[in-house]
Amino acid sequence: MSLWAIVPVKPLKYAKSRLSPVLLPEQRYRLAEAMFRHVLTVTSSVSRVTGVLVISRDTKALAIAREMGAKTLQEGVLSDLNPALLRATMVVETWRADAVLILPADLPFVNADDIRDLVNLSEERALVIAGDHYNDGTNALLMRPPGLIPYDYGPGSFQRHIDSARERGLAVRLLHSDRLAMDIDVPQDLEAYHRILEAGQFGHLPAFPDQVTEELRLRD
Repeated sequence: MSLWAIVPVKPLKYAKSRLSPVLLPEQRYRLAEAMFRHVLTVTSSVSRVTGVLVISRDTKALAIAREMGAKTLQEGVLSDLNPALLRATMVVETWRADAVLILPADLPFVNADDIRDLVNLSEERALVIAGDHYNDGTNALLMRPPGLIPYDYGPGSFQRHIDSARERGLAVRLLHSDRLAMDIDVPQDLEAYHRILEAGQFGHLPAFPDQVTEELRLRD
């Protein structure tokens, strides 16, 4: 199986705007870049992943991707996520990909076992999907072959992707992983993020405990 991972990346300097109550712009940038680098490192380490394609309008993100050995695709200024993913998928199909894995760039604790579990669940004409903690967003989506369903990212995408696959008579395989489910979008997510960092396993990720503590104090 030729499996290509596609990682879409928003401009890093605008990333994580919902964390603005607790993090300064440069801190949000550091966090977004560190998570992006982590996703690339983990995905590239899995031998069953043929390659990684990063699509972004951010030249800095594309430079980081090339530095780390990933292929890159420049996204149009006005492009939205779903058409951008379709374009990236069409590109990897020209490289003879017979499966695609869509991963967000902001999964701080994903590891190689999660990627291998997704691959192990894949089969012909099947969709493998992992949601966030609320089963609202789609935190991993593997299609074999590519293009089985249209991309429909946005609020509620987890169920829409499942429904779309079942309407087409496709097999759906669900994967639950606490690591895959953990993304960092709002200040409350940072609380859980810092608890995990305190265990000492993710020294490459930045910590901002003082800001989060102050925000919680003001809320109380």
